[in-house]
Amino acid sequence: MRDGRITVLVEDTAGGRGLLAEHGLSFWIVLGNQRVLFDTGQGHVLLGNARRLDIQLQRVNSIALSHGHYDHTGGLGDVLRNAQATTVYAHPAALEAKYACSPGARSHEIGMSRLDQQAVRDLAELIPVQGPTEIGRGLYLTGPVPRTNDFEDSGGAFFTDQNCTAPDSFIDDQAAYVETNTGTVVLLGCAHAGVINTLRYIHELTKGRRILMVMGGMHLLHADSERLDRTVDELRRLDVERLLPCHCTGFAAMARLWNEFQDRCATCPAGTVVEVPR
Repeated sequence: MRDGRITVLVEDTAGGRGLLAEHGLSFWIVLGNQRVLFDTGQGHVLLGNARRLDIQLQRVNSIALSHGHYDHTGGLGDVLRNAQATTVYAHPAALEAKYACSPGARSHEIGMSRLDQQAVRDLAELIPVQGPTEIGRGLYLTGPVPRTNDFEDSGGAFFTDQNCTAPDSFIDDQAAYVETNTGTVVLLGCAHAGVINTLRYIHELTKGRRILMVMGGMHLLHADSERLDRTVDELRRLDVERLLPCHCTGFAAMARLWNEFQDRCATCPAGTVVEVPR
């Protein structure tokens, strides 16, 4: 395994001088000489934070999208317009319409903007991810995650039509993971397929290798006590060495994880740099 590191470019909080926060997520992954951007935030702070952190986004080799929501895809156009030849890895459904709807409120669009969709089509090679896919040496995308348990859902009222009659199954939801000599490092976008479904799938794909670190959004914002209890139990069974929950995990869920895994939890605001174990 070559030297590697993961830098948090966009997150709901910021942890360094001059860095800005927004509701969104973006990770800059460097493994040897490969440079991958996993998600792009909303697009308001990505370029500025990258400059502050001395990260040259124009040198990106590829971009991978965890799913098609605006807070993970909004910086696509800005990056692609400034990058060299770039490959975008995403499930085809990531480019389709997506809506949120709450009781008594009008629906609102939360998918990838049309401008960003056009930028992908005009300025990048789009590679559809419909199953486990290696996008660099030792770096993989899960593709669609099987739903195998009875306690996880997508985490909210999400739909594929403006009238909110067709629930979004989130077939485009995927995670990234790095296989190292000592175990697996997992990056989550929002884990709409369920954080435990996702981790168990990765555990299966890696033939039972230990999960060293889980970093990203777990979409436990609206999780009830039963789901939180079972999530904690499953994380204990998986014996995850390090947890860095952020973004859509939610304050109550993060507090619970910190309380349950005091010696394993850490924050990861924008500016955080994590070394990837060999």
